[in-house]
Amino acid sequence: MHVLMTSDTLNGSIWTYTRELITGLIGRGLRVTLVSFGQIPLPEQTVWMERLRGLEYRPTAFRLDWMQEGQQDFGEASDYLCAVAAETKPDIFHSNHLCYGSLPVSIPRIVVAHGDLITWWKSVHGHGPKESAWLQWYRNTTAQGLSEASAVVAGSDWMLEAVRASYPSSMNGTVINHGRNPIHFNPYVTKNNAVLAIGRILDPAAQINLLAERSHPVPVCVVDAKQPEHCSETVVRTDVGFNDGQEGVVLRGPRSETQLRVLYSRASIYVSASRYEPTGMTILEAALSRCALILNDIPAMREIWGPAAVYFRTNDGDSLSEAVRIINSDAELRRSFANRAFNRGRECYNANRMTSNYIQLYRTAASQNAKAA
Repeated sequence: MHVLMTSDTLNGSIWTYTRELITGLIGRGLRVTLVSFGQIPLPEQTVWMERLRGLEYRPTAFRLDWMQEGQQDFGEASDYLCAVAAETKPDIFHSNHLCYGSLPVSIPRIVVAHGDLITWWKSVHGHGPKESAWLQWYRNTTAQGLSEASAVVAGSDWMLEAVRASYPSSMNGTVINHGRNPIHFNPYVTKNNAVLAIGRILDPAAQINLLAERSHPVPVCVVDAKQPEHCSETVVRTDVGFNDGQEGVVLRGPRSETQLRVLYSRASIYVSASRYEPTGMTILEAALSRCALILNDIPAMREIWGPAAVYFRTNDGDSLSEAVRIINSDAELRRSFANRAFNRGRECYNANRMTSNYIQLYRTAASQNAKAA
C-alpha cells in the first residue's frame, strides 16, 4: 500500500506525529510520499528520513490554511497535491490538514484533526472568533473538507466532538490516539527535585503564566515550545536552581529534541496548564520519561490520562500551586503518579498501536472505495 501524506513543518507536535507514523508504516512494508507545508525544514528536522527506505519526501513552502495568507496558496497547493497523486498513484491520501479532505482525487481521503482555528478560539476565549470574509472562507473550506473526507480522525473523543460542533457538516469520524515510541525516552534516570513545563509564556492556550507567576517550593523550568532554529550540541544543565541556592522559575528558550529528552528524564514533575489540548504530545513524552503529571482539569486531559495524573482546578493558578506543593512534598505519592503515567503512556499511547489503527483504517477505506467504484 502506498500513502500520500501531508504534514506541517511549523508545528512541532504534528511533525513528531508524522515521523512516528511514517516510521511505523514503512516498518510494516507500506510506501509513503510525504508533502510538507509551512516552510522548507532545517536539516535537523529531516535527519530521521535518511534511514527510511520507502519514503519519498517533497517539501514545499505553501502557507497553511489557518494563516491569513493561506487562502492565497490553497488553490495552488491543491493543484500540486493532485499532480503528485497523478504521478505517484497512491492508494490512500492522508492529510494532516482538514481542508484537503475535498481534494478532487479518486482515492480515499483521510484527514486528521490536530487542532484548528475555531476549536482553539472557543477553548481559549469561550466563543468563536469575529466574523470576516477570510474566516468565512476558512470555515467553509474546512467544513467541505470534513464532509467530503472518507474519514475524519481525531486524537480524542473530545477533539472529535469539538470539531463536529464547530463546523456545519456531516462527517465520518473516528478516534485514533496519538502515540510515541517509548524507546526514545529514558524513564530510569535518577530524578532531580524539579518541575518542567513546555510552552510559550504569552500563549493564552498554554497558560504558562499560571505556573510562572507564583512561587513554588521546588525549582521550576519553563522551556519555550518553539522549534529551535539551530540544533546546539552543547550540554544541557538539568538542574534549575540558581547560583545562590535559591529556588524559583527559570525561563529558557527553545531546546532541541535531544535536549528536551534530557530535561524530561531529570524532572520529577511535569505541568501542563493548557486550556486547549488537541494532541498532548509533550505530556505523553513526559509520561514516557516517568514524570508525575499535574494537568489542567479539562475534558481532554481527563479523557486521555484518567487516574494517571493529578488535576488542578480548571484554569486556577492557586490550585496549580497547591498541587505542585502536595506532590513535591510526598515522594511516595510522586513516584506513584509517575509510574501510573508511565504505564498508561506505554500501554495506551505507543506508536505501534497508533500505526496498527491507521493501517486498519486505510484498509477499510480502500475496501469501501473499491466497492463504491
